[in-house]
Amino acid sequence: MKSAKAKSARTKFLKVSGTLGLVALAVIASPYAVADDSGWYTGINVGQSKAKIDDARITSGLLGNGFATTSISDDNRDTGYKLFGGYQFNRNIALEAGYFDLGRFGFTATTLPPGTLTGNIKLRGLNLDLVGTLPITEKFSVLGRIGLNYAQTRDTFVGTGLVNPLNPSPNKRETNLKVGMGMQYAFTESLAMRLEAERYRINDAVGRKGDIDLVSLGLIYRFGAKTPAPAAQAEPAPVVAAPATRAVVMDTPPPAPAPLPPVKTKVSFSADSLFGFDKSTVSPAGNQNLDKFAADLKGTNYQVITVTGHTDRIGSHAYNMKLSERRAAAVKVYLVESAGIPADKIEAKGVDGSDPVTKPGDCKGTKATKKLIACLQPDRRVDVEVDAIRTTR
Repeated sequence: MKSAKAKSARTKFLKVSGTLGLVALAVIASPYAVADDSGWYTGINVGQSKAKIDDARITSGLLGNGFATTSISDDNRDTGYKLFGGYQFNRNIALEAGYFDLGRFGFTATTLPPGTLTGNIKLRGLNLDLVGTLPITEKFSVLGRIGLNYAQTRDTFVGTGLVNPLNPSPNKRETNLKVGMGMQYAFTESLAMRLEAERYRINDAVGRKGDIDLVSLGLIYRFGAKTPAPAAQAEPAPVVAAPATRAVVMDTPPPAPAPLPPVKTKVSFSADSLFGFDKSTVSPAGNQNLDKFAADLKGTNYQVITVTGHTDRIGSHAYNMKLSERRAAAVKVYLVESAGIPADKIEAKGVDGSDPVTKPGDCKGTKATKKLIACLQPDRRVDVEVDAIRTTR
């Protein structure tokens, strides 16, 4: 039988894993858990598996058959791996299924009367898990899982001397609990790395249940693009206000060329035309819109360009403020790197959702439904105000 210390450690592991799972489920219930990260994914993990071999039970069993145990050597570590695939419903919850192979474990007991008993166990099977993820930063997150494993256990026992196993090849298939926790880091929207610690409850085919631990490192690949929020209507092209003109008349000939008019304009880009929903990286379509905007301003001496990011009212103030600031900064970086506009001429700021285009009462509700997201689409925008002097005709 396992010691009280081992039972206590297992109980603590289950409690911690269960707590993390409850935290993930609580986050899912939040009105801000928008399904913008949904999609299929696959992955592989490889690491070290470890089993607890019950030497006391082996000794007791041999003693009951008239053999004293002089020594036992355990082989309780091996390399394990798992192949898995799943569907991410939103940024907080996924359903995952896979195949696992926890490796081979064994022992050799030396006995009196002279002899040996060698036992080996192989463990592999299928699992189905509910995975909860809690984002910490834009790229780093923690996760917890709880699910079921359907494991096939194959034992082999070989005796020498006077030791003769009654059943040398028992096997068992059984469904048991599986829990785990881990960390994940996203290199890109498609590729991420995951570090996990998992515990598999296993039947060892000779009447005893035990735990196998797997600590592994792996890669995840996500298929397809993220699902954007539905647009209420086709996105209008940016409208650039016509510059004001001012005629200058000289009293004496020859008349000098009239100075070119100043350029003062404000362009409002829909956030959906520049970024993916809830993202701050300029999309390919956004590149085209900003290229056209920069081309219209060629031949100007920039005084100041103000870039202001706006979000809708869905979500917390702190989160929306950071998102609006990141979006404004992304537009500034693009104008500097792609249009050659001096960085010191551009001011970028975010104002959260404090300056909406929609009027109070236009969009009712607080829960992040598709209808509310579509209604608040005009509020998600980036305003660019230009104050410049044209230098070429």
